[in-house]
Amino acid sequence: MADTPRQGGIGLEQRSIDYIPESERHGQPNTLFTLWFASNVQITAVATGALAVVLGLNLEWAIITILVGNLVGGLFMAYHSIQGPKMGVPQMIQSRAQFGMFGATLPVVVVLVMYLGFFVSGGILGGQALSALLHISVAPAVVLADALVLLITWVGYDLFHAYDRVVSVLSFAIFGVLLIKLLTVLPSHAPKSSVTLGTVLLVISIFAAWQITWAPYVSDYSRYLPKSTRSPRTFWYTYLGSAVGACFIMTVGALGAVVAESQVSSNAPAYFAGLFPQVRWLVLIIILLGIFAANLENLYGAFLTAFTSLSPSGKLLAGARGRIVATTVVAVLGTVIAIAASSNFLTNLSNFVLFLLYFLIPWTAINLTDYYLVRHGKYDIPSLFQTHGAYGTVSWPALGIYVLTILVELPFMNSSFFEGPVAKAIGGGDIAWIVGLILAGGLYYLYASSLRMESPQSASANGDSGGGL
Repeated sequence: MADTPRQGGIGLEQRSIDYIPESERHGQPNTLFTLWFASNVQITAVATGALAVVLGLNLEWAIITILVGNLVGGLFMAYHSIQGPKMGVPQMIQSRAQFGMFGATLPVVVVLVMYLGFFVSGGILGGQALSALLHISVAPAVVLADALVLLITWVGYDLFHAYDRVVSVLSFAIFGVLLIKLLTVLPSHAPKSSVTLGTVLLVISIFAAWQITWAPYVSDYSRYLPKSTRSPRTFWYTYLGSAVGACFIMTVGALGAVVAESQVSSNAPAYFAGLFPQVRWLVLIIILLGIFAANLENLYGAFLTAFTSLSPSGKLLAGARGRIVATTVVAVLGTVIAIAASSNFLTNLSNFVLFLLYFLIPWTAINLTDYYLVRHGKYDIPSLFQTHGAYGTVSWPALGIYVLTILVELPFMNSSFFEGPVAKAIGGGDIAWIVGLILAGGLYYLYASSLRMESPQSASANGDSGGGL
């Protein structure tokens, strides 16, 4: 008898990194819109949007770069979303098909560092919001905020989607009001900025990075959808929620920086809540709920990614027990780092996002090229969990392309620790992400085509997966 997808409810998630059978698939792709909207429409994205002004752009160019960076970068993360229903496994498990069972460890480690870094930054902002709300010092506020995120993560997937449906509405309402308020206090003669091509390219890369750094998260939150879910629906609900949501909230951040750059840079939650002193407590609560929406994904993703390396077969601490143990360890580590973190938060955030972009670009290019152009969505799912399965232990050519791409990106980089000669020649512009996408995708396609790579397809219930946009 064929499997019948169950109707979703809010219960303790029992799966770990293993394949989701059709009998447990449930939900509708429209929940992807609210999940990604809530994940983007929160104070961390406000701080990121403010960077456009902090780095020297006027408001008009800040908005242009916000739109270009997010609308382009969002395409890549949304294409990853389609992989979830078709394959039924977490995002980073899919990397085993390109890099091999153990070869995938290299990009997995990079992604794990990303999750931890974003969890720390979310903890800092959450602590600031809770500190202002409860009138306590920041350190215990960070501990309390991270503990609440941890409790939500223990429950898992279905609670995330239900939580974000509510938070997306609340966040849109409060930040919509804040947007109107900022427009009323916007200075009529803002200080002139010396807009240069280099600064424009650099800022676009930051906003593209914001979207592309979502790529390792994406199919983690679509993998429970029925395999029959139409790919265009999965794509568009994800894209509109993430890209449009980020454009909206980052514009709020840019406006805030024009009005009060130093206050937004030092403590954005307190500044925005202070715009409405009569209901300051309500603004802080909604800001806090939005921070939780993003930070629970950082914690959940860290668990899935860590187990991708620690549990090749998916059987180590399988189910809810593994999630509770792993997320607790990461939460404790991230909380300690957040308490000790530098106060120069916006600068550190910019450097961190750009640093990650250089390492994630070749991974996302290789993964998407393999899925859409090489295997056309058809994978042997059981082999992804077998040490000596169809995808092998280490794909040295794929790893070589990954490392080579990072090296080739160097001349085009502009970060706090290194400015390449090409970036310097164009006034500090950063186009390493464009070079990396083209090079990694092109080289991997040539390599895979030269092998005349077949698309293995299991006859078991766990196997078949196909389709594209």
